[in-house]
Amino acid sequence: MVRTLIVAVIVGMFAVPAWAQGDQTASALKQCVADNTSGKDRKELAKWIFLAMAAHPEMKQYANADAAAVDQSSRTIASLVTRLLTESCLSETRAVMQGGQGSRSFQFAFEGLGQLAMFELMADPSVQTNMSVFQRYIDQKRFNEALAPK
Repeated sequence: MVRTLIVAVIVGMFAVPAWAQGDQTASALKQCVADNTSGKDRKELAKWIFLAMAAHPEMKQYANADAAAVDQSSRTIASLVTRLLTESCLSETRAVMQGGQGSRSFQFAFEGLGQLAMFELMADPSVQTNMSVFQRYIDQKRFNEALAPK
């Protein structure tokens, strides 16, 4: 059960099941998770996601995190998830488990938390500047031609 929960949490950080939008217990867990994390918690989550993605063979060259940093980040996130699901949001966790949709509800809740983490990072002016650099290279003429009224 713990292994299934862990997989659901990880998957939940990346994809939201459409059914969960109308599920009150899943929505309550999502809200509780969001309400019980700080900006620091969300930055730790974003760091963990970044380090996980940096392990991909095509991304490895862009990050130089060592195994100790990856392990420490994993420990931090394990502690956060444990606190959220066994303390801060225990009643919501129990409700989704009793409803039989535990895995899917955890995915929904942690996808929301992952979004919050990304929004916080992307709000930083230096991140916004880096993300806007691509605009210099857009072929404006092609856009104008493609989108011009016919």
